[in-house]
Amino acid sequence: MIKNYIKIAFRNLWRHKSFSLINIIGLAVGMAAFMLIVMYVSFELSYDNFHEKRDQIYRLNVDIKSSPTETMKLAVGSAPMGPALKADFPEILESTRMFGDGMLVKINNQLFQENSVFYADPSIFKVFSLQMIKGDPNNALKDPYSMVMTESAAKKYFGSDNPIGKTILVENKYPSTVTGIIKDIPTNSQLKCDMLYSVSTLEKMNPGRLEQWGNFGNFTYLLLAKGTNVAQLQAKFPAFLKRHISEKDRKNGEDYALFIEPLKDAYMDTREWAGETGSMSNVRIFSVIALFILIIAAINFINLTTARAVERAKEVGIRKVIGAIRHQLTTQFLGESIIICLISFVFAVGLVALLLPMFNQLAGKEICSSIFSHGYIFILLLISLLIGVAAGTYPALTLSGFKPIVVLKGRFSTSTKGTLLRKGLVVFQFTISIVLIVGTLIVYNQLSYMRNQPLGFEKDQMLTLNFGGDETVHKSFEEIKSEFKSIPTVLSATVSSGVPGVGNPNAHSKIENKEGTMQPTNINMYDVDYDFISTYGIKIVAGRAFSPSFATDSTKAIVINEAAAKSLGYTSPNQAIGKKFSQWGREGQIVGVMKDFHYRSLQTNIDPLNFRVNPSNTWGFTLKISAQNIPATIAAIQNKWKVLIPQRPFDYSFVDDAFNKQYATEDRFGKLFMYFSVLAIFISCLGLLGLASYSTLQRTREIGIRKVMGASIFGIVNMLSKEFLLLVIIAAVIAFPLAWLGMHKWLQDFAYRIDIGWWVFAVAGLLSLMIAISTVSFQAIKAALMNPVKSLRSE
Repeated sequence: MIKNYIKIAFRNLWRHKSFSLINIIGLAVGMAAFMLIVMYVSFELSYDNFHEKRDQIYRLNVDIKSSPTETMKLAVGSAPMGPALKADFPEILESTRMFGDGMLVKINNQLFQENSVFYADPSIFKVFSLQMIKGDPNNALKDPYSMVMTESAAKKYFGSDNPIGKTILVENKYPSTVTGIIKDIPTNSQLKCDMLYSVSTLEKMNPGRLEQWGNFGNFTYLLLAKGTNVAQLQAKFPAFLKRHISEKDRKNGEDYALFIEPLKDAYMDTREWAGETGSMSNVRIFSVIALFILIIAAINFINLTTARAVERAKEVGIRKVIGAIRHQLTTQFLGESIIICLISFVFAVGLVALLLPMFNQLAGKEICSSIFSHGYIFILLLISLLIGVAAGTYPALTLSGFKPIVVLKGRFSTSTKGTLLRKGLVVFQFTISIVLIVGTLIVYNQLSYMRNQPLGFEKDQMLTLNFGGDETVHKSFEEIKSEFKSIPTVLSATVSSGVPGVGNPNAHSKIENKEGTMQPTNINMYDVDYDFISTYGIKIVAGRAFSPSFATDSTKAIVINEAAAKSLGYTSPNQAIGKKFSQWGREGQIVGVMKDFHYRSLQTNIDPLNFRVNPSNTWGFTLKISAQNIPATIAAIQNKWKVLIPQRPFDYSFVDDAFNKQYATEDRFGKLFMYFSVLAIFISCLGLLGLASYSTLQRTREIGIRKVMGASIFGIVNMLSKEFLLLVIIAAVIAFPLAWLGMHKWLQDFAYRIDIGWWVFAVAGLLSLMIAISTVSFQAIKAALMNPVKSLRSE
């Protein structure tokens, strides 16, 4: 019996090739797209889940309130906090600190700039599940100048040799010993690094660094005892701070608040200095898109299956007359539906396997190496079976319930309920498609707006050279600048501790406000030389820029931006000139106010910023170069570098590239959103094509009669198309307010954003109508051109 059912199923598939192909392709593409998005969402939600004690690990976060209106929310703490917390609270079993840094590594007379390094406590191996391949985790980071490498880093530096006990030179002056090798840290971790350097080394390099309560910059993770009441523990932190922070620091105007956050939530928290972070908003959007695509594919399948049910009415009647019972018929039709879904499942698996490498590249990370990992293939199989049952149930129950005498007399026709169901499903899937079209247009325009918005500084042909804060460069930076400027295509040169688009420190400061009091503030700060402002083309709106003509500019002057002036209560930039400041051991006056410029992504507001002249605390050069023959200019600069700074590798980048890297996550989001939206529209069009084909087939005799009676081709095409176009218009009316609500909420994450104009909906509406017209017209024109004699004879 089952063998017979399978034969009939494949015979029906072969007899109706076009409908079968539309069903299989639509469902396979839908399931493949759904599965890819599920993989992406699962990966984003899996960050740091591989740690065995993940439910006990918490990150220490700090809120620094320097004024009633100014609070910095940091994902980092200060060096003494972790050990002090562990000492004071027995429910904290372990604490570990990680200080991110870059360092120069020399081995076999080769120089490497390593930017993925953490100074770490030995307890890191007790808190996190970092698999040690070689070495002793209890002692690997115990001594100064000891280092643990990942497998990849060890292979890079030592090849197939055993690296344990080998020595490398750090920063050209610190011989360091490799004491351990760990497995490469998985990509779904915030704590990615290639090297771990003992934290005791940091104390040797920078004495007193680990005792500075007010120097924030290291990650602190706490391992809590099982069953710890986190709320009760946090309630003890204010008293803890009072015990440990000196009266002097408390009077300095800063108010600290400590919070601990579960490790599983840390990746989605966008606190400052958090490192790599995700976006829960994007995860939710992609989850909804995945569900939409699957629903659209399922709707297509259900629509075409129910639409074709009437064709098999006579088959059901004959089989009932010769003794078939309802249960047998229901099983057959359900089985046929499931078989189609299983065929689609096989194609979907092939599509996912084919597209996964490209999808990983598009996502910017390896979210999954194979569909056969993590049980994804079983999820896809289950979905295909559920769709098969859902799509097959309605026609199976309807067809098996036909009365043979009515069907065989030819009185059976498509029910009004069935027609309304199919129309409702078409409206639903085109509503989803139009929402996605509107969303794609808005996402594209927002990203384009951010990229093309004037930034307030020169970013083109600005070449940065990282010298890592080398002391020998600090001593002769003016001479080195002069050598670079001797190259005809180098227009100007400067040094600084930061450039737009790259992180910068916050300096706890006190600046005189409008009321004449010294207002505490945590202000963003760059250390620069005299040429920085002119090289970057930053405009001065009040006062003046730094100048070597004023001897005190190097010790007693700062330049602030307009945002800083406003935060101090000044209504005009001129009011801030001459006001006093105190910052990191310096006291003096504001000598200039610069026009606000975007030194961070346009997702954030322009915050208060100041420059101060301090070339001895800089890390890189910026060279403004000519647009002509850039490769030759870089080669000339590199030749100078080899002579002037032979102790450092030539490490360069362009400011515009660094700035645009801030938008990498948004760019990937935009591309993924667009591609999956196109897939959703494609699947909807497949369904519309199938229904149009079926509708045309059902009206073959009517079309023949109309042509005999003199109907024009245009009239027939119009008759067949208008019903579907009306459904698309209804879908647009429903979709527009839904799309506006969703995208308006998405745009709130951007400080600088576009307005959603009426033209977006007009374009989306026209596009959806054009897509529907082109899809339906293909079948309508084909039917209108058919010979009426042939169509009437076949009827």
